[in-house]
Amino acid sequence: MKKKSQHSQPAKILDSSCEWKTVIGLEVHAQLLTKSKLFSSESSRFVEAENEHIHPVSIGLPGTLPVLNNKALEYSVQVGLALNCRINQKSVFARKNYFYPDLPKGYQISQYEKPVCEDGYVEFEYDGMRKKVRIQRVHMEEDAGRFHHKGHCSLVNFNRAGVPLVEIVSRPDINSPAEAAEMVRSIRKILKYLKVCDGNLEEGSLRCDCNVSVQKVSDSRPGTRTELKNLNSFKFIEKAIEYEVKRQIHVLEEGDKVVQETRLYDSAKNKTFPLRSKEEASDYRYFPDPDLRPVILSKQWIEEQRKKIPELFLPKSDRFRKQYGLSLKESFLITEEKSRADYFEKMVSVKASPKLSANWLINEVLARLNENKVQNIDDCPVSPENLGEMLQMIERKEISGKMGKRVFAKMWETKKNPKEIVEQEGLKRIDDAETLSKMVDEVIKKFPRQMEDYRNGKEKIFGFFVGEIMKSCKGQADPQQLNRILKEKLKT
Repeated sequence: MKKKSQHSQPAKILDSSCEWKTVIGLEVHAQLLTKSKLFSSESSRFVEAENEHIHPVSIGLPGTLPVLNNKALEYSVQVGLALNCRINQKSVFARKNYFYPDLPKGYQISQYEKPVCEDGYVEFEYDGMRKKVRIQRVHMEEDAGRFHHKGHCSLVNFNRAGVPLVEIVSRPDINSPAEAAEMVRSIRKILKYLKVCDGNLEEGSLRCDCNVSVQKVSDSRPGTRTELKNLNSFKFIEKAIEYEVKRQIHVLEEGDKVVQETRLYDSAKNKTFPLRSKEEASDYRYFPDPDLRPVILSKQWIEEQRKKIPELFLPKSDRFRKQYGLSLKESFLITEEKSRADYFEKMVSVKASPKLSANWLINEVLARLNENKVQNIDDCPVSPENLGEMLQMIERKEISGKMGKRVFAKMWETKKNPKEIVEQEGLKRIDDAETLSKMVDEVIKKFPRQMEDYRNGKEKIFGFFVGEIMKSCKGQADPQQLNRILKEKLKT
């Protein structure tokens, strides 16, 4: 009987699938935010006109010599330090030989036996627990060009050729698709906190290769792995691994063998398909690049880079929960971006309540930024100091929470400070007993029938009177004072 193709859609997994263990390792490629390319002075901007930023070095013209970008080296070491790696004082660039239309030299300058960073780890929250995944290595390399497929032909854009990359290679410590996606999210946050990569998955400045295998839980031997290439979405990482795990289990349960190969993910069909057989390191014929000297780093220089590492999102989130009494969800939302966390701490620095600040930041500021399609909180027209001052006014009961929203809207429009807006708009809270008493008398006099109904036992009408009084004073009455005076007036 002819065996089913292992490239077909996997059938529904049998109950025996619980006997299988998933093993995943990740290779995260991050483009560094340098002004020029890794080995040439050409601009590293690649999202522009096709082949606008190309250089003799990047496209491998004869007689050209590469020169290492020092800023790229700094950024690479900072990434390694943030990932708790050992920084090697000596590292070597190597030529990785393979032939592909978007690699004009016929080889890629990368690092192999002696990378700049090794033996680290990354921690992140997953499924309510703190997860640690070991990092095997972080190395520098140059990016290749990019294909544009149009109909039956493919065009190559070399703008991206030579753009500096760091490749972050994990150990196979990940056991589920969702866990893999969460690890990439965490690495993205670290890179953005360091300001060494913009983390733009859509443009390809951050992308991920996933090495996936399955094995029986009782089996100590690792299964044959496949590589899922160039995934540029957290959703796609999860979906592609889910499919590949089911496909491999299906192949093995059918009595076939998994083929070691590189596969691509088709998001429209939600399936993976083979691209090429998986190369081993020997296939690339690595050897030290004769045009580049070894990189020698002093301990002093490494320590200078260590001082540039900011407080990262996970320890910051832990500190926010401990120092400010925030919930896990609040701390994670606020520390998602470094600029967002900085905005929060500036609010708190003017003595605004941390819990109230968190509530307003999440439910008002972020909501309005999203509504106005403003991506960076640094571009928010309301300064954190002004917002913190307004929250103090709410806490001191100078304005109500409802009035606070009106003041916030005016601050967004005018960028004025809250005190100025409150005075101009006449929004100061009315808590004077004599003034409130007169307001209550006027409303009761206006609605005699409702007053009789209240005295006859219809207590729900109390809310009607509160609403009418608030309407007459534009919501400026102090609620507690108003309720007390109104109850006394309705009884007499």
